[in-house]
Parts: sequence; structure tokens; C-alpha cells
Amino acid sequence: MYEQVEGSRAVALAVARCRPKVIAAYPITPQTHIVEALGAMVKAGELAGCEFLTVESEFASMSASLGACAVGARAYTATASQGLLYMAEVLYNVSGLGLPVVLTVANRAIGAPINIWNDQSDSMSQRDCGWVQLYADDNQAAVDLHVVAFRLAESLSLPVMVCVDGFVLTHAIEPIEVPGQEQVDAFLPPFTPRQVLDPDHPVTIGAMVGPEAFTEVRAISHRTLLRAADVFDELTERYAQLTGHRLSAVSPYRAEHARTVLLTIGSVTGTAHELADELAAEGRDVGVVSLTLFRPFPVAALRDALHGAAEVIVLERAFAPGAGGVITPDVRAALTGLPITVRTVIAGLGGRPVTKDSLRTVLDDAAAGRLEDLRFLDLHEDVVDAALAAGGLS
Repeated sequence: MYEQVEGSRAVALAVARCRPKVIAAYPITPQTHIVEALGAMVKAGELAGCEFLTVESEFASMSASLGACAVGARAYTATASQGLLYMAEVLYNVSGLGLPVVLTVANRAIGAPINIWNDQSDSMSQRDCGWVQLYADDNQAAVDLHVVAFRLAESLSLPVMVCVDGFVLTHAIEPIEVPGQEQVDAFLPPFTPRQVLDPDHPVTIGAMVGPEAFTEVRAISHRTLLRAADVFDELTERYAQLTGHRLSAVSPYRAEHARTVLLTIGSVTGTAHELADELAAEGRDVGVVSLTLFRPFPVAALRDALHGAAEVIVLERAFAPGAGGVITPDVRAALTGLPITVRTVIAGLGGRPVTKDSLRTVLDDAAAGRLEDLRFLDLHEDVVDAALAAGGLS
């Protein structure tokens, strides 16, 4: 049953129905509503057997999740922005140890300067830390992805990061259907860990590995992570049968015959869909392809979705200073050998709205051959030029 509910509250309900045994929490905007709601449920006795840990930092939050998972507990935490960066060392330890922790990242910009609004600089900065990364287009997907995330993590003994655009989704109130407890129980069996630390049967994990074997360790990690693409497809099909909610690693929209395609990730997908509908009514074929699975990168599915396009415009809510787009190099590599031009538009940094009018201008310029390989959407060139001139860099 659909109910009007805040995105964060819906995510918390979905996580609760996955029956976590340890939730480690440290507040940071805009994820705080999620762990606040979970804390209230634990206090009210609604999460039987779950221990809620209020820790002193994000480093401690991920460390507590690592320890809990290593002794066999289903573990969950959430963070954003600099909080994710503070976890970075432990993120690598969790993936290196093959521990199926689930983490929500309520996407937010990274300072300096301080900015609490949405972009995806935080999770994109950790794209190569060995975790599966899933991105939600909307709040229904955010809810469903968390349930799938626990099953995916525990199926492969890999950690999973579910990325939800901060404020745009986490604080939006809209009709959302959270799967019932019976549905979640039917989809997600009790956690059976592949490895458990037990004082009565002591073993060492994460020990020193020298040059003779470290490359092999990384190769095993890579190949295990690649397996997640196939397992994600299998699990989402099973999930759709149980709930009627369908998820895909790559989702085409009006893209079958489109020569120009917007490639999106996260909540900007809805704006792109609306624009594609308007353009279709005007007789213009512009498609949209959205990415839900970003790590591992879904090469085969993306090639299949884009094989008929002549131009792909990648909308990115993060960028690599001195280089360009973060996602674009992966897209170009995936499309190797296909006659497709790939361009990058950096959009929505620090919470700047990404409007249909601005995207329409991008598409008009692309049609007229005026779109650069790299563009910053709605950039105030005069401000940039003045600042560079003041610094003697014009």
C-alpha cells in the first residue's frame, strides 16, 4: 500500500524490515533522519534483537559495522559527504575482508567551501573502494534497493553502498510503498555469514599479505565484484515477482530509436524523462538511459541500451578537477568500437537545480553542433572570469 512518507523515513522502514542486528549511527546532514527513525524504532522495541550504537564519528560507525559483521551480525549504517570521507580507510577494510555491510549514502557535496546540498561528489570519490554502488532514481527505488542490497551483499559476501540524492530524495514526501515484513522475509533469509570471528575458535583475518600474493587478492576481489552484476539481475527479477517493483542495472526510456541519449544517474533521471516526453510531443526523439548499478560497471547492458545512438550526453553530478567527468571515461570504455560520440555535462553541483529548460538548451546546442566535449551547466562565466583575473590567471 502506498503512503505519503518522507524518503528517509521510508528507507528506515525498509532497513528495519531487513532485520539488522547492529545499527551504528553518527549524525550528518542529510542522512540523519534515517538513523533517527531507526533509533526510535529500536527504543520502542520494534526491532527485536537489534543493538543501536551511538558512536563518536563516522570512522567509528564503519568500524563498529565491520566488527559486528565479522562476528556474524547483519550490520547497517548511513552517512554523507565528509562523513563518507572519514570512513574511507575502513571502507577498504570492509571490502578487503569481504564483509557484507550495507551503507546508505545520502549524497551531498564535499567542501571546502562548505556546502550541505546535493551532488554526488562523496560517493563518486569512493567508487573504487571495492563496494557495490547502487544509485536510486527516486524514493521508491531507494526503498527497494535497500532490501535488494542486503540480499546481494550476503549472497556474495561483499559490502553494498546505496546512494540516495540528499534532500532531493531524502527529504521529499511522496507516495511510496515499503514492502511488507512477509515480503521482505520471503526475499531475504536470515544472515548466514561465510566467515565468523569466534573467541572459542580463533582465526586471523586481514593479515599481512606480501608481494607474492597481494595482486591475486585484488584479482579475486575484482572478479567477485564483477559477479555482482549477474546476481543483481537475478535478485531484482525475484524481487519484482514478490513485490511488483522492478529494478534494473540500466534503464532505457524512449531510447530505442533515439539518436541522442541523455545518460543519467540518480534523481535527475525524472527531469530527463519529463523533458524526453515533451520533446517527443514536438516530434524530437531524445532518449534517456539511467544507471542504477555503477560498481561493477554494467558494460554489456549499457552497450545494449546505447547501441543505436549517435551521441550520448553524460549528465554528471560530480567531476574530477583537472580531468572532467567521473562517469564519462567508463562510458567511453564501455562503448569502445561503436560509432558514438560521448560528451559530458557537469550539472547540479552543490545543489544547483537541474531544470528542463537548461537541459533543453544543451540538447538544442547538441543538435546544432555547438555542444562542447565538456560543459558546466548554467555556468556563470563572468564570475569565473573575474575570479581568475583577480588571481592573475586570466
